[in-house]
Amino acid sequence: MPLAPNADRTRLMAVHRATSPGRALRSLRHELDRLLPIDVLTSHYPDSSGQVLLNVAFTRALHSVICQAATRQGHKPADFLARTVVEAVERDEWARTRHLTARLQDLLVHHTPEAMLACAARVLLDHRRPPSNSPRHLDDQRRSADHTMP
Repeated sequence: MPLAPNADRTRLMAVHRATSPGRALRSLRHELDRLLPIDVLTSHYPDSSGQVLLNVAFTRALHSVICQAATRQGHKPADFLARTVVEAVERDEWARTRHLTARLQDLLVHHTPEAMLACAARVLLDHRRPPSNSPRHLDDQRRSADHTMP
């Protein structure tokens, strides 16, 4: 089974043939559990419903807690867990947005909105720019030189 680690070797990517993304995660879990201690497997691309799938390894005690909490709320454990994860992600996104808004408001005390917008645009464009030795970067430089005024 081909595995590819990321740069700091904290994550692996595997390609696994199966009839569905869910089946791929289950069979990959079965094969990898014998080799490595893996907590979470995810699909890399969303499924036909637009969802990224998770396959999480729980202890029996944690599984029991999840089942009890799901039963109290009248949900299946998988639905309860999915809703809990989505809510946690939404809370995190909201907190990050609130933090960014506060930082921007602090900057507005010292800078005009126009200056901040121009600076943000410059930073974002520089962040997206390919490395200077790539052929695409050289093509972009030629194109911009063609449109400059003397």
